[in-house]
Amino acid sequence: MDLGLAGKVAIVGGASQGIGAAIAAALAAEGARLVMWARRDPALAEAAERIRAATGAEIATVLGDVRRAEDHEKVVGTALTRFGQIDVLINNDGAPPLGLLMEFDDDAWQRAVAQNLLSVVRLSRLCVPSMRERRWGRIVNITAVSAKSPIAGFGLSVATWAGLIGFSKTLSREIGRDGITINTICPGRIDTDLSQRAFRRQAEIAGRPLEDVVAEAMERIPLRRIGRPEEIAAVVAFLASERAGYLTGTTIQVDGGSTESLL
Repeated sequence: MDLGLAGKVAIVGGASQGIGAAIAAALAAEGARLVMWARRDPALAEAAERIRAATGAEIATVLGDVRRAEDHEKVVGTALTRFGQIDVLINNDGAPPLGLLMEFDDDAWQRAVAQNLLSVVRLSRLCVPSMRERRWGRIVNITAVSAKSPIAGFGLSVATWAGLIGFSKTLSREIGRDGITINTICPGRIDTDLSQRAFRRQAEIAGRPLEDVVAEAMERIPLRRIGRPEEIAAVVAFLASERAGYLTGTTIQVDGGSTESLL
């Protein structure tokens, strides 16, 4: 299936590893030109080189912190200077620290809001004008299933990503007339370093053995396995494509069936 992404310009956050790197690889395989950005080097440069070697894609890399407004401007400026346009924005990063909500101070909350919500607000504000020029654009946000089905200890992410879902739904109603869609993906347990750290922190908070926490999580997944970053990337590639032009304002869990609610 041709997704119609050849020649499109995509910004991918958190692209040095895990889900972000898998998304960048999937878009590059479809012929997109990329701006990959993340905080860590040489991991970012190495991920870009692997993708470039495998796909021949044109790739620019930017080191930046998702919480810093000036880094958002640097990323978008790089895309416009190097490629002259922005068609796809993938908002992806890690997550705020795990812990009990009553233990976090104002600074922790402010960092979480900056990471999970304000970063998307700023990047969308910077990218939408370029999308409007061509009356075509795709914004995809990566959150987690905890945003739809809260988990104790994940409160900073739950609260800020819930705000992000509200922002995205509202924005979808405001920019749809410009041919721009915005959707949110809620991954479940995915085989990444971040997920492994989350398991360990959950075990610490609960005072339980790590293997018990992992086994309990697996028991709640109908497919009885952890997902792969490439499985998230495949959904993102579709949402970023020409084929998904009538899909906007949605929040989609990709979690092996673990979410128990109807909506």
